[in-house]
Amino acid sequence: MNATLPALLDNRRPDRARPVPAARASPAGPASRLRRWADPAAVLAATALIAVRAAGLGRWIVDDAAVTFAYARSIDEGLGPVQLPGASPVEGYSNPSWLVLMAVGRRLGLFDHGAFLGVSDLVLYPKALALLCTAGTLACIAWAARVVAPGRAWAVTLLAGAALATNLSYVAWSFSGLENPLYGLTAAGTGAVLVRAVARGGLAAPRTAVTAAAIALLAALTRPDGAVLVAAYPLVLALFVRRRDLARSVRALALHAGVVAVPYGAFLLWRHAVFGLWVPNTAVAKAQQTPELAQLAQTGDLLTYTGWAVALIGALCAGAVLARPGTARRALVALLVPLLLSLLAYGVLGRDWMALYRFATPVWVLAAAVAALSAVALWEAEGARGRAVLVVALTGALVLAHTGQAAREASFRAHPTLSMCFVAERYGQVFNTYAERLGLRHATVALPDLGGTLLTTRLRVLDLAGLTDRRIADAYASGDMRALRDHVLRAERPELLHVHGAWVIKPGLTAARLADAGYVPLYRQQNGGDFVRADAVRDPARIAAVRAWAAPRLDRLIADQDHTGSCGATLTPGRGAAL
Repeated sequence: MNATLPALLDNRRPDRARPVPAARASPAGPASRLRRWADPAAVLAATALIAVRAAGLGRWIVDDAAVTFAYARSIDEGLGPVQLPGASPVEGYSNPSWLVLMAVGRRLGLFDHGAFLGVSDLVLYPKALALLCTAGTLACIAWAARVVAPGRAWAVTLLAGAALATNLSYVAWSFSGLENPLYGLTAAGTGAVLVRAVARGGLAAPRTAVTAAAIALLAALTRPDGAVLVAAYPLVLALFVRRRDLARSVRALALHAGVVAVPYGAFLLWRHAVFGLWVPNTAVAKAQQTPELAQLAQTGDLLTYTGWAVALIGALCAGAVLARPGTARRALVALLVPLLLSLLAYGVLGRDWMALYRFATPVWVLAAAVAALSAVALWEAEGARGRAVLVVALTGALVLAHTGQAAREASFRAHPTLSMCFVAERYGQVFNTYAERLGLRHATVALPDLGGTLLTTRLRVLDLAGLTDRRIADAYASGDMRALRDHVLRAERPELLHVHGAWVIKPGLTAARLADAGYVPLYRQQNGGDFVRADAVRDPARIAAVRAWAAPRLDRLIADQDHTGSCGATLTPGRGAAL
């Protein structure tokens, strides 16, 4: 009755923290070699399974990723963190560590230089990094499983890999060109370090504190919400701390805090010195509000997407493992902490307009690890009848989940979220051609679709989404749409402009307001289109000629848009429309 929580979790004397004994050496032979290579083979097999699923998306790179690519190009060319040459420094990205990888790749000639085997390195390089991060994620799961199920770590890895491969949300966003695969790797690394430390009794060791801090720091520099993983180590340490180790645990906690705080504090000071903000400009533009409790309900969307049957079976497996004392229970508790933190971070974020839960990648990684580890631990503890029930339940749940996701996933594969190549052609290259045909030599274009535009335009760009524009971001943050319109239509007065959908409704850039500001249409589409400021064109006959040129070509481009196809070996500034 007097047992403490750490003692219950540890299932041993509360004053002892014995490491898991090493397995006895077995004679070398075919069976021994097979066991030695089972885990790496499982990592490779699961990685290949995910890669095959990702191949179904073709050469799709989401346009938001191309914003980071444009900043990497500027940094590599010595221009600093700017969207285009001559622009003011604005932190229009929220993934500094991923940006560094893109810039390093460009410096090494691996990125933004051309094609390799017929595939543009703008596609190949980020997808290759995603594949490496995926393999690293699965290796972390295998590494953690070795201390819980030493003979069946390969099974844990294959189960987790299969779960991730069947989850198109994980696959699509990991291979979208965004930072998701690196974020997923940091989540898996955090879980692995905590599981091994708890299972081996080394949670308060300096090496554990430093390693957990370094991974958490990388997560925080990969996505702003990745900072939540900084809390994983202190929380697990608090769960398992023993009175006799209290002083050692406090020292480990202080070391962990220092390893995170010093470099991250230096980064924040640099950010404020360069950009004048403590947060990325993207966070300002998205007007992230103080989270409300009701927002956390959106985590239920992830359960619906996964399938309630899968979630229920996974929860039952985890519950059965938690009910049985032993190493598996302690490891699962340690793994659940970063999972719950990732769920909290996902719930706090505002809803994303992109399909298939772009911000849920670390949740999928940790949930797959928890489910796979629980299923294998339960398999080892059960007899033949229990194992049969487990197999039937898991198979049925997976079939139901696949059936429930099929329609949504088919729709995404056919029409994935706005691609870099489509934006490059539709906006970057088309507006280059507009400027040339209208005789606009030093023009500004205002539009909300940015990534592909930045890689191809020869014009100055005004970002109507506010990601790379401080004034527009501030207007969105304050909800002052009149100030936004005044800034765009009176202060900036761009020669060329495009609006559609939400970018008409939210800031109120309607056709009537544009007409009052002197803009005339070049190409109309539902709820928006392409416009030019009439007084910027010396010869009005050119406007009519451009309209005649644009209508049939853009009608065809928009109707036949292919978001999974190629847009050539390179995307270079000044490229015109090849329509």
